[in-house]
Amino acid sequence: MGTTVDAPAPPPVLAAEPWDAVWGQDDAVRALQAAASDPESMTHAWLITGPPGSGRSTLAYAFAAALIAEPGDTVAMRQVLARTHPDLTSLRTEQVIIRIDEARRLVERAYFAPSLGRHRVIVVEDADRMAERTSNVLLKALEEPPEHTVWVLCAPSDADLLPTIRSRVRTLRLREPDVADVARLISERTGADPAVAEQSARHAQRHIGMAQRLATDAAARSRRDDTLRSALRVRGVGDAVDSAGRIVQAATEDAKALTAERDDAERAQLRRTLGIPEGAAVPPAVRAQLSALEDDQKRRATRSLRDGIDRVLTDLQSMYRDVLMLGFGRDVELINRELEPELRALAADWSTERTLLVLDRIAETRRNLEQNVAPTLALESMLVTVASGRTP
Repeated sequence: MGTTVDAPAPPPVLAAEPWDAVWGQDDAVRALQAAASDPESMTHAWLITGPPGSGRSTLAYAFAAALIAEPGDTVAMRQVLARTHPDLTSLRTEQVIIRIDEARRLVERAYFAPSLGRHRVIVVEDADRMAERTSNVLLKALEEPPEHTVWVLCAPSDADLLPTIRSRVRTLRLREPDVADVARLISERTGADPAVAEQSARHAQRHIGMAQRLATDAAARSRRDDTLRSALRVRGVGDAVDSAGRIVQAATEDAKALTAERDDAERAQLRRTLGIPEGAAVPPAVRAQLSALEDDQKRRATRSLRDGIDRVLTDLQSMYRDVLMLGFGRDVELINRELEPELRALAADWSTERTLLVLDRIAETRRNLEQNVAPTLALESMLVTVASGRTP
């Protein structure tokens, strides 16, 4: 069975060919198809970069399937796409950072010879979540890999990785899809009304996964609208404190909704595996295993909350970006067209310098949250700038 470190495998992708699951990245597909079929085009380590939702991991696993399976072996290809092939090792962390022990396990597996396929492939979906000392663990393996091992790293940008890592990989940059293309895809996949799909693609800023969630979840669309309108109503410190609290509460509830059902299923599965009947006390001998699962779930919940707040900040960035565009007299390609009257009023009231200051503060807040600053305090400080036009 293929190895996934610290994360469960997603549902199988049933594709006749590995590239069938990849959408909107024809140039990248051609480059990787050539590499998989021609040793002269091949290299031992790749970095796939692109904006969130551009399909980095989908492309990585399609490439892995083409490398591992013999041409025409659809059974092996589907095993790779389902993350169950023994020659695939993948890391998809659901925690805040990739731990150094996870990186060490990847390096160990990189030196195993392929058991069934043509290559052993190591996919790291969140390579940008490696701290410097964790990245250094990979360096030697990337520099001197075994003959039949291929590394495929995924990150939003090559700037998210250390220069020493970048120098050892071949970078493949994905293009950002158009809003209309994403809307059409979401409508075809989900049956969503085309107008809802277009709005969702625009609000998600072409992030396919987020667009799909918005198109299929009216509550998520409502939360986003409430958050932006709450920020527009901020006029003073009291409003900033109130709005920050609401944002964190909404993100917390969203995170719980995304993780609660899965947490319950994981606990139930572990109890069954350990032979503990429903409702029975946990024997002392296996309490450590349940405790380890709970610790992992808490770390996952922390990341889910931070990701939720980061999405809110991304949405706020999009709104004040629209204000800036309107301030320059440009009203095409607004992300938040539904708020255009309010945004026009703000653009008329604010100077360009004030709008830029707010955008800078949002970017700074995102960086602060990455350094474990308390979310509520960080948001309060940012919203005080929104209200006053000054840095606290």
